Amino acid sequence: MGRRGGKRFQRGRGGGRGGRRPERADYQEIPKQNELYEKYYNDLEIVRPEERSEFWAALKRELPNSFRFTGSKGHAIPVQQRLKNHYIPEITSIHYEGRAVDPPVPLPWYPDELGWQMTTPKAVVRRFGPFASFQKFLVSETSVGNISRQEAVSMIPPLLMDVRPGMTVLDLCAAPGSKSAQLIEMVHGGEEARTRKILREIRRDDGREISPDGNEINLEMEAEEHKGDWSDDGRTTGLLIANDIDYKRAHLLIHQMKRLNSPNLIVTNHDATIYPSIKLPSDPIPHGAIAKGKYLKFDRILADVPCSGDGTCRKNINVWRDWNPGNAIGLFPTQVRVLFRAIQMLKAGGRVVYSTCSMNPMENEAVVAAAIARCGGLGKVEIVDCSKSLPGLRRSHGLTSWKVMDKQGKIWTSWQEVEDVKTANGDTGASKLVEEMFPQSGEATAGPKLPLERCMRVYGHQQDTGSFFITVLQKKTELRARGDGEADSNKEHSSKADGKSSIMAVVEEIEARPNGSNAIEHIHALDDIAPPEMPDGDDDNPSATARQNKENAPSYAVTREKRELDDIADAEMATKRPRFREEDDGPAPTGAEDRQVHYPPPPGAELELTRHISRPEAIPKTPEPIPTPSASHTKRRNNQTFEEPFKFLDPNHADLDAIFAFYHINPRFPCDRFMVRNASGNPVKTIYYTSDLGRSILTENEGKGIKFVHCGVKMFVKQAVQREGTCEWRIQTDGLPILEAWVGEERVVRLRSRKTLKYLLVEMFPKVGGTGWQDLGEIGERVRDMDMGCCVLRVEPSEGEDGFSERMVFPLWRSLSSLNLMLPKEDRKAMLLRLYNEDIPLMDHSKDRHKVHDNSSVKEEDSLTIGDDEVSADGGADSKVNGEGIEAEENEMDVEAQAAEELDVVLGVKDEEDVDIETGLDVVKGPADV
Repeated sequence: MGRRGGKRFQRGRGGGRGGRRPERADYQEIPKQNELYEKYYNDLEIVRPEERSEFWAALKRELPNSFRFTGSKGHAIPVQQRLKNHYIPEITSIHYEGRAVDPPVPLPWYPDELGWQMTTPKAVVRRFGPFASFQKFLVSETSVGNISRQEAVSMIPPLLMDVRPGMTVLDLCAAPGSKSAQLIEMVHGGEEARTRKILREIRRDDGREISPDGNEINLEMEAEEHKGDWSDDGRTTGLLIANDIDYKRAHLLIHQMKRLNSPNLIVTNHDATIYPSIKLPSDPIPHGAIAKGKYLKFDRILADVPCSGDGTCRKNINVWRDWNPGNAIGLFPTQVRVLFRAIQMLKAGGRVVYSTCSMNPMENEAVVAAAIARCGGLGKVEIVDCSKSLPGLRRSHGLTSWKVMDKQGKIWTSWQEVEDVKTANGDTGASKLVEEMFPQSGEATAGPKLPLERCMRVYGHQQDTGSFFITVLQKKTELRARGDGEADSNKEHSSKADGKSSIMAVVEEIEARPNGSNAIEHIHALDDIAPPEMPDGDDDNPSATARQNKENAPSYAVTREKRELDDIADAEMATKRPRFREEDDGPAPTGAEDRQVHYPPPPGAELELTRHISRPEAIPKTPEPIPTPSASHTKRRNNQTFEEPFKFLDPNHADLDAIFAFYHINPRFPCDRFMVRNASGNPVKTIYYTSDLGRSILTENEGKGIKFVHCGVKMFVKQAVQREGTCEWRIQTDGLPILEAWVGEERVVRLRSRKTLKYLLVEMFPKVGGTGWQDLGEIGERVRDMDMGCCVLRVEPSEGEDGFSERMVFPLWRSLSSLNLMLPKEDRKAMLLRLYNEDIPLMDHSKDRHKVHDNSSVKEEDSLTIGDDEVSADGGADSKVNGEGIEAEENEMDVEAQAAEELDVVLGVKDEEDVDIETGLDVVKGPADV
């Protein structure tokens, strides 16, 4: 997982924290007053007069802690049961000031009680012992990824997307990844039950032993019987693409998502306002016919856009100090473009969920109205009524009328008022305001009025949370959407706010013109449709493309950051601001500043919208030089970091043949989805696995400008072996849940005793040779007689006090004379605490057995480094093979490690400094989406 040390990135352009944390300030001691902030929302009357005092009182209280059980339902429920059956009774037994202490409670609107909130005051938490035990549980389960800290309102948008098996989903502004984690769980919904059912049928036909399933899996099987995604032997055929404009945050996103081990995840690094079209393989057509380009359309899109974040004031103290109305004004064009682009990429009938952590209608209802207008109105896009969704969630309707505050703090009631003042007095402080920021007026709109009341607002006082805005839009039909600035030809201010036509509008127009396949004609058509805009001398109001190609400093530190990553990061980073590409050194030539720069170009810019199958040579291409591994992560144009390419292995590759033979993998398991990440295409250190759709996307878009940062999961890692003939590829923990059920009985060890599992968790590298196998209980004889190499340990449900209620699977390594459960230490400790309620030290026997036999050059080295999957078992001997290729793969992990370290996340385990020892509440200091 990359090296743990190394140099940290500096935060921002002006230096940074120097790697040190700021002193924590008590939230209650911080002044929480901002005249403009309070004046604006009081004038808007976003809550009823009788609620106003309660509304402001809630915003001035510290935010309660909330968390979510992660992973598949079958995996999350047992962890949840541990909380409910053990820790909740302990906490409710505490009495303070004559009453029982409030324990953590499930959020009433979150399905299956997997979202929880805790409101216990710190003074109580610090006083009583049972909270220390609860804290230890949270820390251990968080460190292994079973629990994720996430603000309660941040959990809402994914729940309204109605993601179903087989769907393609896009998260446009994904980092740090909490919502993406929810979405990938939904994409994989029911998958475990489906694949178990398919495998039971296969094994029954082969006359082989069938492992019993846990209670939760059996229940899911019944639910999936008449629905679900069965086309790929039960494996989900859906896909999540998670995107972020910032490269380091994209790698932070990967770090967060890796805990879920999904082959159906792709991470990209693009500007959401011009997200490129992703090409798919063309449908088969007769020889000589013309094939039109086929592009991916999404079933569901989440647009959790950059916003001012003024709804996060309960944890982001900078809102009280720095809020000003200019933040929302400056973000409006970007938010409209993101939502507009999202609607373009939807399938007809698809849904986009638009959300912000802002209360400002300029960032919310006004953005929704502007995007719908640009798409052609309610005949093309409708606002979905979600008032009956998520029973138990208290919410308010969207605003249908509002006022706008300019940068000077003056409140305007209508666009007509702005124009009247401009006519009478010339330019005013409202020069940055545009008509789309105001509510619709009956005279200015044709057709039915937008039902903006269907939008959803959640305020802090309604259920003791932060504030949030959510809208669900459904695309009714395909559309030829008008580009930025084309919402109304009479609205000159719209064009000033939003600039030129969007990339897809241009592409669609070029595609519609009878230009044939001549590249020059395509270029002339492009210049006709979107000529470069000459600067008009208005330095205060540059075009949208000029703004995009510059890196503008925000007016205050809170303005453009999207979501606080944790309560420490709240004070430092605040809400996410859009990041822009840096310009090349030196002044731009006249007129070039405003021409849109795409690097690498999106697929549409490659002019491959149509091609003649019979004449592939019609558009000759110069082959790109293959980058060498030593060039990995070197900076290229516009500071874009080089990413190692994804290269798929031939299904008949010798290494794959050896792997399938050694593990006796069922031939129905697909062998054409394995890949490596190096330019040579050879399996040097790691073999990855992805889905069928992921494979199609990566192969079809190779070299076409899509910045793929991550795809798939690690399936096999090369391991130094001590005996010739032993498979040198071990099954990686990340890929084990995908592969284990397809592994033959020859490499399977079955365990049913709690006592035996506890022994394997506590004892690292217990002896198998001699009489050591006798200490291994029921599995002793099996592992004694098993050949060296990796195998699968299946912990199966069984009756009795010494049995398990749920099924578990682990990788096991059999070496010359010892055995090892391939789990990181933090995972072992978490399981000991969850299964046995014990926090005991681990025994590492490998330190006693580093022997080198004089008569043979065999080195017995059992110190398999688990937790850093890139380190081989022999301490580095294997790294001498093709060292450059290994360096390239390790550099890939270093970027992720550095991105995580920048936000004080240590790979594998959480930093001890991230735990509030006194309260035990702030136990997850990894990036938390709020």
